[in-house]
Amino acid sequence: MADVDIVKQVQDMLKEETWTRATISNYTKNNLVELADIVEKARNSEHTDEIQQICDEHLLHTKDSIIALYISGMIALYHGTLDNSALESLVEIFQKNHKENIVVYLCETILDDDENNKFALRTLAECFRAENNEKMWELYEKIVKLDFEEADLAKTLAEHCEGQNDIDAAIDYYKKAHLRYITAKNMNAIKETWSHLVQLIPEEIDFFMLAKRKIAKTISEERSAVLMQELYTWYKDNKKWDTAIDILKQILEIDAHDSWARKELVECYRGKYEGRNNLEEYIRSSNLTQNFRNVFEAINDFEKHIAFDAKSYVFHRSWGVGVIRKVAGDTLTINFGKTYGIRTMSLKMAVSALIPLANDHIWVLKATQKRDELAKQVKSDKVWALKTIIKSFDNRCDIKRIKAELVPAVLTQGEWTAWNTAAKKILDSDPSFGIDTNDINMYMVREQGVSSDIKLANEFKAQKQFFARIDTLMKFILSDETDKSSETFGEMLSYFTGFLKTISHVNEHVLGAFLAVQKINSIVPSIAYPIKYTFKDIYNKIEEPRKMYLELKDTRNTSLRQDFIKNVKLLPDWDKQYVRLFPTVLDGTMLATLVNAGKEDMVKHLAINSFDNFKDNRQAVLFLFRECQKEKWFQDSGISYERQLITLINIVELTFREINNHVNTVENKKINKAAIQPLFENKSENKTLIEYIRDKDEDTIERLYTLVADIAELDDKYKMQMRNKILETHPDFKFQVTEEKARVHQRGMLVTEKKLEEKKALAEHIQTVEIPENAREIGEARAQGDLKENAEYKAAREHQHYLTVTLSKLQEELARAIVFDPSTITTAFVSFSTVMTLHNNDTNKDESYTILGPWESDPDNNVISYMSPFGNEFLDKKVGDTVQFTINEHNYNYTIKDIQAAKA
Repeated sequence: MADVDIVKQVQDMLKEETWTRATISNYTKNNLVELADIVEKARNSEHTDEIQQICDEHLLHTKDSIIALYISGMIALYHGTLDNSALESLVEIFQKNHKENIVVYLCETILDDDENNKFALRTLAECFRAENNEKMWELYEKIVKLDFEEADLAKTLAEHCEGQNDIDAAIDYYKKAHLRYITAKNMNAIKETWSHLVQLIPEEIDFFMLAKRKIAKTISEERSAVLMQELYTWYKDNKKWDTAIDILKQILEIDAHDSWARKELVECYRGKYEGRNNLEEYIRSSNLTQNFRNVFEAINDFEKHIAFDAKSYVFHRSWGVGVIRKVAGDTLTINFGKTYGIRTMSLKMAVSALIPLANDHIWVLKATQKRDELAKQVKSDKVWALKTIIKSFDNRCDIKRIKAELVPAVLTQGEWTAWNTAAKKILDSDPSFGIDTNDINMYMVREQGVSSDIKLANEFKAQKQFFARIDTLMKFILSDETDKSSETFGEMLSYFTGFLKTISHVNEHVLGAFLAVQKINSIVPSIAYPIKYTFKDIYNKIEEPRKMYLELKDTRNTSLRQDFIKNVKLLPDWDKQYVRLFPTVLDGTMLATLVNAGKEDMVKHLAINSFDNFKDNRQAVLFLFRECQKEKWFQDSGISYERQLITLINIVELTFREINNHVNTVENKKINKAAIQPLFENKSENKTLIEYIRDKDEDTIERLYTLVADIAELDDKYKMQMRNKILETHPDFKFQVTEEKARVHQRGMLVTEKKLEEKKALAEHIQTVEIPENAREIGEARAQGDLKENAEYKAAREHQHYLTVTLSKLQEELARAIVFDPSTITTAFVSFSTVMTLHNNDTNKDESYTILGPWESDPDNNVISYMSPFGNEFLDKKVGDTVQFTINEHNYNYTIKDIQAAKA
């Protein structure tokens, strides 16, 4: 009854307002307080939508109705809609009528419900500014934090903070203003804030590089070059030559004919190399001052020439690291150490044949320091080691190159593993390291540490993979050191919100963007981006949810797949969607949730369908077999254990077939291994196939064994295990083995583990010791000249051929080698690792032979390869069998007297 009363009360108030034609001047704050009470009652009723509709209809013919505007607007605010037009109209009415106290009250009321309402914040801030109320600064800060496009207020705050001598805060707001002016393409404001920042933070070169890239992309490269001139001046005046030169090179990359930049570059070189011999000669000979020469070719020539000074290090591709001992005119004398000694070379040849090295180049350190001392320093000071290596290669280096420089010359492989883990953490967190914005794999060293914002912004820009970019954004959100109101964050976020502007077609990027923005909104509600679509809207556009789930990629800082399933749980038909998705998701909590919700029949049907259609649900079958044996609903599903085992065998056969046909090879290998394990390797409480057949009748055994034996690609050790167990309980069981020997030969070569290790060691020795030694011998022999009459050279080349052929054959055999499992030895018939005692029916004497592989074969001691013609004839024969055969026109006639296991 009370709900109906509130509806009637609103209707009566609207009628009274119309009849009395109440004027704005009559309204006070108390009137709005009374309306607030009405809104509160409306919100607590079940008729909020009806009351809002009544007010909206009233506004169609009475657009300035205070009551209708207030009630409709506050209800809309309560519902969280994006339309604030009613409240904005109401505030505008009171502003025009100079009711400032009511405007302030209205704004504060709005902010009580929505603390981030931009309209209310701006209006209230203007009211405070008119009153010269210091509270306006707090509101300005909040507006700048919420509105990534607000540049003028950011600049106002910067000037205010600078006036208060809060320089750090001023710099932060100047940066915000500058980047936002770039987005707005306000060139005058860009110039003003750039100049001020050059005065305040000239050494924060990474910020200026970021701004330069944005200006070049948003406005023009030429405008960015003009601004860089101002920054260059500071570095030149402070004799920071390397950075000054880098800036000039960037300007010349934009305009190679910029005569001012070319002239300044020469002056910087003179400053950097002041006092260096032949400086002016190198400037002249490189034509650095002559506009007709390509500027970058001239730079390259000059920098190479100037590097070849006495006591400088160089690198030759054959002789290694050397140090210039003397420069006499155009002739260099270089010491390449004990091996290659003193060499002389013309300057012209040096420019083309040598690479100049800095004194702290990693190659120089490796050549001049003892290994133990360098290793100790590398391990104790990882930051120094990383900086040294990265700067050695034009300040651009990836992990592979770092490893190549340290292993094995400085660190062992084992030492590298631990060192690498710690180094990656340093590269990720230390502000003195950064990412090359053009290649996410390349690290660089920064002269000045940068903020986490810029470090992650550069990483985001360099990262080209969509889900890796989500990870970078989440890293930004989860960090305590980043500014969530910064332009860098706004730009990263806008990349993903761009995918949500329309959802006519939903792919993994649209879904990933939705889940990422949704997560960010929940973590930082103050910067929540309003998503106009619901998850249901997006899900209904997904054609294949199972495929879409797989296309979502989790990362170190995201769990998009889990977030996807959480959203699915909120759908009206979540139970059907759980059943639909489970064969791909394979999450036991989904099954438990269904059972707990009284959906046990659905789960049973899911299990039955998975086994019936195992080809499309092979992963689900494996999960159910492994994880659900003890679940009552699974036990009651009617899927017998034998049927489960047969289904696993069918999956093994199916995956082998698809692997042979090159269908989803990687995935099928994983499934194949996962199916073989529960069948033959007892690593759980479930019975293996071998344990299951122990007490079964011969028909069941034959049926199951035949299924296993018919899988040609299955490792023979599993078949041997099964045959051994069968023979323990059924010694007279007859096996169909006509194809067995052919399969053994086709699949590979059985070997003992000991012999495999010996062969591996031999292959490694040839590859790492003998071949390099042979290459050195060839090099030394070649150096003697006259190869036609050079006996040492010919001998070394012949040995090279021998080593190559031997290694190739060995590697081929290693690839085919299959380690024999001693636990599978059976004496029920002749097989690998058995000793057979034979009676020679022709000589009437006994003979004994051990059956092993080609590597272990030793005919002089009666050790025979199972792959040899002789050994092959006895495979699978039992005691009492007579074996007759002919090899090389020689007839053999044996009876098997005894079979024993060979000694290890």
